[in-house]
Amino acid sequence: MTESKHWGEIDGVSIDFPMEVTDMNSATLTWSVPIEPARALIPGDGFEVADVGEGTAMLVLALVDYRENPWGDYDEVNFGMLVHPTGRPEEIGAFQWRMPVNQQMTTTAGREVLGLPKTVEELSFSYTDDTVTVELAMGGEPTLTATFPRPEPLGEPSAEGTLTYSYLDGVPTLVPLTIELPTGMIDPADVRLELGSSPAADELRSLGLPKSPDIAMWGEGLKGTFEWPTPV
Repeated sequence: MTESKHWGEIDGVSIDFPMEVTDMNSATLTWSVPIEPARALIPGDGFEVADVGEGTAMLVLALVDYRENPWGDYDEVNFGMLVHPTGRPEEIGAFQWRMPVNQQMTTTAGREVLGLPKTVEELSFSYTDDTVTVELAMGGEPTLTATFPRPEPLGEPSAEGTLTYSYLDGVPTLVPLTIELPTGMIDPADVRLELGSSPAADELRSLGLPKSPDIAMWGEGLKGTFEWPTPV
């Protein structure tokens, strides 16, 4: 059983681990991208970009609508790249180099407790019966708009253990989590991605976007558990 730990409080909210998310909607989009521009986006020397084949890296954008979360009912976009700690290629996880959200409390908690690069930005999810649209502006500049179908799940989601990497006070840090992955498969050709004029949009352009992802998934009513962060 995972040991319970209490960090403190932020804005009257108790910060406790494991942190249980009981309801979220999430899209996971992945791309094979050139490894050299991918390396340019990962700061410091604590991590190496994983080579997933023939000089390519894997970009992972996770678009998350947290509906029931101890840290708030907020929206989030994770800009992630598959990496491993330097010299430890067997420990592959996703390094988050940007993590825009739309609420302050989760930004403070994410930065101070988990070392995640959260910033408060203009971010929204909008739904129709058949589609989802995610709009993000960072620093007041348009960054991305993603529209995709809202498929039915192909089966019950299974909880998968994953590794999230970041820096906390300059120290390479691991946040273990167990998360239910989406099972609704989207035809990559049906994902419409538009990039704006912000520095974050330019980073995605440096990786060859916009283009159709390799894999696209959507799920609703998913759950997740975030564990206490530890130095790598």
